Amino acid sequence: MAAEVWTTGIAWPGLVERAAGRAEAAGFDGLAVVDSQNLAGDPWVGLALAARESARIRLGTAVTNPVTRHPAVTAAAAVTLQAASAGRFVLGIGRGDSALAHLGRAPASVATFERYLTVLQAYLRGDDVAFDDLGFDETVAPPVETLGLANAPAASRLHFLPPDLPKVPVEVAATGPRVLGVAARHADRVLLALGADAGRVHWAIETVRAAGGTSVGAFVNVVVHPDVAVARELASGGVATFARFSVMHGTVSGPVEPDERNMLTAVHDAYDMTRHTQVGSPQAATLTPEFVDRFGIVGTPETCVGRLRELVDLGVDKLIVTGPTRGADPGEARAAIQRFAAEVLTELRS
Repeated sequence: MAAEVWTTGIAWPGLVERAAGRAEAAGFDGLAVVDSQNLAGDPWVGLALAARESARIRLGTAVTNPVTRHPAVTAAAAVTLQAASAGRFVLGIGRGDSALAHLGRAPASVATFERYLTVLQAYLRGDDVAFDDLGFDETVAPPVETLGLANAPAASRLHFLPPDLPKVPVEVAATGPRVLGVAARHADRVLLALGADAGRVHWAIETVRAAGGTSVGAFVNVVVHPDVAVARELASGGVATFARFSVMHGTVSGPVEPDERNMLTAVHDAYDMTRHTQVGSPQAATLTPEFVDRFGIVGTPETCVGRLRELVDLGVDKLIVTGPTRGADPGEARAAIQRFAAEVLTELRS
């Protein structure tokens, strides 16, 4: 199997270092942490700690956004982590979700997101960025010319960027056709966030390739358990969260069957952001067993291996696996995570 397999974690001191060590020992290719400032610790600090406690695995954000940090600040943090990890950092970014909702805001517009990606990639390459491209509101900070300096920068760039440091790769999380196109144009890899249904993944890959993209990864909700009913329950919080991405503004993205469209609409209408990703949330309660089985990957090791291999055969070259989420039975959640590493990851490597 040629695809990378990553796991996910939370950037909290003490936890993130242990998560990186476990992921490395288990054979994962990388550890991705969330960037949602009101719900979790700071990813940049957490990943720096993880870099010091690991030697092989790659480290990334899953995902940051174009609103809570200026692109120069994001680029500077990314380059610093790239140096601290000896070239193991991957910058994952999307339009924003829970990070913005907890600031009273919706995801960034597609146009804003594309402008941000253009500037971000320029910084990471070491290029100059015109001040007019930075989008500052003059009510926030007036132009530097008002200071009457003898000399001042004529453009913006990362002056400390080491010339021999590998460029930080940028991976863009995307679901709908417009963002898939933006990601294909500006990202080093497109990360699909639309579930594990083979038909929808095939549609997204074709959309990316038509827009010029070549490398495609995917977030997948995977829970391994011999009792599929228990697996569905453990996966329900994460499945509901990723299902909502396909109907973020009330309109379903991508090809769906009528029953699937109704299910996605039900998740949208029930979504309680104060219980984001949680098992037992109102949105998780809307899910039918059939939807969880199709949108997620749940059940025995053999079932999970088969479904994951199907995605790789379609052209997915990176899998970011999310397992049980908050609200799940802790013992069952730990067992499911261990089962994935011991019985699914090892099989995928064979």
